[in-house]
Amino acid sequence: MSLIYGRGNTAVRALDDVTVAFPSRSWTAVMGPSGSGKSTLLHCAAGLERATQGRVLVAGQDITSATDRELTQLRRTMVGFVFQSFNLIGSLTAEQNVALPLRLAGKRPSRRAVREVLARVGLADRVRHRPRELSGGQQQRVAIARAMITCPAILFADEPTGALDTQAGKVVLGLLRGMVDGEGQTVVTVTHDPAVAASADRVLFLSDGRIVDRLERPSIQQVSARLARLEE
Repeated sequence: MSLIYGRGNTAVRALDDVTVAFPSRSWTAVMGPSGSGKSTLLHCAAGLERATQGRVLVAGQDITSATDRELTQLRRTMVGFVFQSFNLIGSLTAEQNVALPLRLAGKRPSRRAVREVLARVGLADRVRHRPRELSGGQQQRVAIARAMITCPAILFADEPTGALDTQAGKVVLGLLRGMVDGEGQTVVTVTHDPAVAASADRVLFLSDGRIVDRLERPSIQQVSARLARLEE
């Protein structure tokens, strides 16, 4: 797929004929220099932006020509999102934030199910706390629980540890790893952090909108060395 902004001499290829598949029940990390197309790739794969050329399939469903309403429904039922900024609603409790995707999809959330997913991320005793009463790491775990509640086919995480300290980041990485290994979740992470990438099953490297390399089960040192070469 390709994504082109603008026309003629001012056209910019944010993605340039990228062909990629994210294997089910695995974790893929996407890395590259600033402006390489990492977040653009994630947004197109998740249906947040439309590719200019090519096709995008989510769980076997071609979303290329989907209507805005169909894309909204897909994002609410088949895709989970975790962002660096958490994107929690400050006036809602942890359990209310987690239940929100179900309410937006027109479903009546089960309090038991909501509390079970919060317990799975270690927040059984924080269900009635609002974001301002939680640490950054706890807020990100609420965001992960919110993504998990719909049982999505694929979970996209954009810099999920970027706003966290080292210890909180390790907890979040452990949760994501556990979701893949223990629950068969498919995860795609955009990151600049070699430690995050090394937690994944494979790493894709982008440069100028193209996939230029990939590593399988790499070490932090291997990821760092490859990224350094791209940024030279």
